[in-house]
Amino acid sequence: MNYLAHLHLGGQEPEQLLGSLYGDFVKGRLEGRYSPKLLDAIQLHRQIDAFTDSHPVVLRALGRFPAQRRRYAGIIVDVFFDHCLARHWADYSDVPLRHYTAGVYRVLAAEPELPGRLARMAPYMIADDWLGSYQEFAVLEQVFNGISRRLSKPEGILGAMGEVRALYEPLTEDFREFYPILQSFADP
Repeated sequence: MNYLAHLHLGGQEPEQLLGSLYGDFVKGRLEGRYSPKLLDAIQLHRQIDAFTDSHPVVLRALGRFPAQRRRYAGIIVDVFFDHCLARHWADYSDVPLRHYTAGVYRVLAAEPELPGRLARMAPYMIADDWLGSYQEFAVLEQVFNGISRRLSKPEGILGAMGEVRALYEPLTEDFREFYPILQSFADP
């Protein structure tokens, strides 16, 4: 799962929203570094990632990609699943997406000490409405291009849009099957 799904699943209090994002930006031992609520949200983020990475529906989605793309298929599916969540947001939340994302952006903007890369990234995320923009399929290509710039082998992601376009319906069905399962996992 990518940013939007982690935020949606991780709890809606400010510390929970922050921890849902921090999970991608902080490494190593966390005890003593954060409040208990923020720490719990980071740990939930990690549990969601582990559950997702090993779930049969997600493994099926990854298997839809050609062998040469499989090493990076997890990243592609994470981003695509955020697209599905944004596109079908009303099926999973009573709060309109633009209101939800505005609340997340307020929390991010109010936090004076975001960790590392998140601190550098947050102003762009807010200004360009990254979370809401996932609704638009064409935005995924920009996301993949941005991710590719951080990879040692950018070709693993570059050019994936053609495959994602061809797999749009089956991947959407995978998301629709998996997300309610993940919601149950995240909220026992």
